[in-house]
Amino acid sequence: MLEKDILKVLVSREEIKEIAVKLGNQLTEDYKDTEPLVIGLLNGCVPFIGVLLGEIDLYLDIAFMDVSSYHGGTQTTGEVKILMDLQIPVTDRDIIIVEDIVDSGRTLKLVTELLYFRGAKSVKVVTLLDKPLGREVEFVPEYVGVTIPKEFVVGFGLDYEDKYRNLPYVGVLKPEVYNK
Repeated sequence: MLEKDILKVLVSREEIKEIAVKLGNQLTEDYKDTEPLVIGLLNGCVPFIGVLLGEIDLYLDIAFMDVSSYHGGTQTTGEVKILMDLQIPVTDRDIIIVEDIVDSGRTLKLVTELLYFRGAKSVKVVTLLDKPLGREVEFVPEYVGVTIPKEFVVGFGLDYEDKYRNLPYVGVLKPEVYNK
């Protein structure tokens, strides 16, 4: 049913699994002497964090934040809202933020600065997708699954009007779906 709205698949289910294995191995190596706090940014991170965590062989804590800059559209509004904050202190912690996509960079820049303000020792970002042509602020994630072109993508956590998150891959949404 949902597939009729997809123009093309950018990242397949198999490729996502390979990315999670690669990034999980790298995070395991880079954080082998620490016990990091992994923070997922809701709701988009849910499928990716689920796959990624299974590939990280470390003692770690998990927490979530709900932060939004899209508010239902296809482009960021420029206004970042914290809808649900952390319930765990970050002071002197190594933080790994897990995100589905780095697009404008606004949300992650704000969250990173906030975590440092709260006393985090380090903050690094792991993302399934990086869309550097969408940047509106300077931001470079430390761990990138795959770099994608400036297209509107959905699936594997990414949505349009809260739909398509459950697709098992990342695809380009047909423009006629959102240009109604």
